[in-house]
Amino acid sequence: MSRADQHAPLPADVAERWSGFGHWEETYFPGLLGLLVEDVRTDYCRMRLPYRPEIQQPAGVVHGGAIASLLDSVVVPAIGAAYGPDARYSTVDMHVQYLSALVQEDAIAEGWIVKRGRTVVFCEAEALGATSGKLIARSILTYNVRVPS
Repeated sequence: MSRADQHAPLPADVAERWSGFGHWEETYFPGLLGLLVEDVRTDYCRMRLPYRPEIQQPAGVVHGGAIASLLDSVVVPAIGAAYGPDARYSTVDMHVQYLSALVQEDAIAEGWIVKRGRTVVFCEAEALGATSGKLIARSILTYNVRVPS
């Protein structure tokens, strides 16, 4: 069940800015993984990690690092939508629980804000198999936010 309905829509210009996350003129890590924003709202984001053989381990399951990267990245638009384009975010702490293997299917992650402080944001995220619906991993994350003055 999606958490999207629990979050208000963003203004159109903010939603448009964050819908393109990972797809910039230069290639950065989210683009290298092929991450796609599917929905972004106030304090919420849903993102897809498309399956491709290059993100597997030799045993045929998607590498845990790719899943962790999805969980870490899905909260960035949820955090960033509350700030202007000059704000900077960095992961301070991240805990991941791997609950099931992801085998030859896309992963869908939802990330949401639990609490915002002045410079720290607390988040949670979950990744599911896009076809199977299996819960693959959960994460609790803490981010530092720096807004230029």
